[in-house]
Amino acid sequence: MVDSAFDLILVNAPLPDGMGIDFAMEACTESDAGVLLLIKSEMHEETYYKVLPSGVITLPKPTSTQALSQSLRVLCAIRERLRGVRQHQTTVEEKIEELRLVNRAKWLLIECLHMTEPDAHRYITRQAMEERTSKREIAENIIRTYQ
Repeated sequence: MVDSAFDLILVNAPLPDGMGIDFAMEACTESDAGVLLLIKSEMHEETYYKVLPSGVITLPKPTSTQALSQSLRVLCAIRERLRGVRQHQTTVEEKIEELRLVNRAKWLLIECLHMTEPDAHRYITRQAMEERTSKREIAENIIRTYQ
């Protein structure tokens, strides 16, 4: 699990080295995988409340093929939703980083070339358009030049 990313992890408890509950909770919190824990019926209720905060889905054993199939579909849907949220989060973080770099570059232009903030902003925007590159690259060049 350390070297590979998994979309779904099914744990058929008990595992040879323990119940598998801790493994299921760790897998759910340390990865983006959807985790389904199959647990003996007698222990299902107690285990459900223990693993719920970690996001582990549980099913009592024995279980029907229909219940297993439905749980796997739910896990797949949750996994896709989580993947979309992660992609959105990455995009937002990249935009924030670009804004930080552009603002840093603007302040360098203000300090070193005595530009106003609107002039510095226009300069970076114009350079990006003229050089057909991103504002981030222009900002990085300005930072390298004036630091």
